[in-house]
Amino acid sequence: MTGTKRDFSEITPQIEKLARLCESDTHIEPDMYIKYNVYRGLRDLNGKGVLTGLTEISEIHAKDVKDGVEVPSRGKLYYRGYDIEDIVRGYGTKKRFGFEEVTYLLLFGELPSQEDLDEFCTVLAGYRSLPTSFVRDLIMKAPSENMMNSMARSVLTMYSYDKNPEDTSIPNVLRQCLQLIAVFPLFAVYGYQAFDYYIDGSRSFFIHEPDPNLSTAENILHMLRIDNKYTKLEATILDISLMLHAEHGGGNNSTFTTRVVTSSGTDTYSAIAAALGSLKGPKHGGANIKVCQMFEDIKKNVRDWSDTEEIEAYLLKILHKEAFDRSGLIYGIGHAIYSLSDPRATIFRRYVKQLSAEKNRSDEYMLYEQVEKIAPRLIASERKMYKGVSANVDFYSGFVYSMLGLPVELFTPIFAIARIAGWSAHRLEELINGSKIIRPAYMNVRPRRQYIPMSERQRH
Repeated sequence: MTGTKRDFSEITPQIEKLARLCESDTHIEPDMYIKYNVYRGLRDLNGKGVLTGLTEISEIHAKDVKDGVEVPSRGKLYYRGYDIEDIVRGYGTKKRFGFEEVTYLLLFGELPSQEDLDEFCTVLAGYRSLPTSFVRDLIMKAPSENMMNSMARSVLTMYSYDKNPEDTSIPNVLRQCLQLIAVFPLFAVYGYQAFDYYIDGSRSFFIHEPDPNLSTAENILHMLRIDNKYTKLEATILDISLMLHAEHGGGNNSTFTTRVVTSSGTDTYSAIAAALGSLKGPKHGGANIKVCQMFEDIKKNVRDWSDTEEIEAYLLKILHKEAFDRSGLIYGIGHAIYSLSDPRATIFRRYVKQLSAEKNRSDEYMLYEQVEKIAPRLIASERKMYKGVSANVDFYSGFVYSMLGLPVELFTPIFAIARIAGWSAHRLEELINGSKIIRPAYMNVRPRRQYIPMSERQRH
């Protein structure tokens, strides 16, 4: 094809007109959802999730039953029955990296012996490379402004390099999942390097090969930094972040997407690409970016970061839709399930303080602490609440990534590098136990109408 490239991003007057028609003719009154007992977002009126499946992979616990009544409790997260706090504490005392071990646990249901873990890490290291010319022909020639789209394109392209892409037998799917777990860091970092050079205008372009002797967390920092250097604390905190984000129950949007798409019988690459599309959304994996943007706004508008009253006054402006993005949301506070505490945020907090001291950003950490204390009380007083709210994992993760020097474009991809472990476990569990395609019901509320011949139709 020759000629000038067409700008497909242009919104024409015709498109605007059709969009108005779409909006005006597609509105469903909120009361109808209550009338027909429809749980929007698969959550009932009290915010409790509708049970849609069974899993042995992970458990989120936020309520206890006392005298037959559910009462909020301190949040707990279990991987294959093990408390995540115990898992992280175990790695901390042994001074080793844990994401690979957690991945093994999620996939196979048991904690590995040292021999099992060594063998598993050797398998991952063997898969941690891309096909010849993959970076040049795919990642470099078509850089994307959003790394999640770049990663999804890379995942789908891997289908073309697989000699047996459609085989959904467990050994073959496991092989595919392990390969994707191994190369996700490469997709993310190389995709960012291409963006940084070709789109953002960086003066240098470099590609570092992963080191087979390094952990996933170490390799991310090794490949991302031009001098390959990082501190043990930096790698440790990134490793903890990967562990905390690796899995979070079957009901989160991207994992449920994985199971829904898997249930159709499609290939692994299609299922994981769909999960990436889900995670990209700002209501899911992109939430920590909104937290960072909100704190930048707070830092500009609150003169004294230690003044509780000044911070509270500005948070009230945010709640009243008078400041920041005028959404009325204090990002990073509250969770669909947790109320009194998010165990991931609790774990993160211990290490964030250490890192902020190393990076000379303790004042900023104290601001985060202040907001974490003040915001739940303000939200409870301003909103009709069916449960309490507390800081979630996104509250601190963006701050951690910024202290690690990670570009904001990689915040959500880091989430994906971790969550591919959980997605893989759920894809395998669905294939092993599922026999029916997941197909929930939707009720049509549009009245039936008589067909109108073309000659009798009115122009819209």
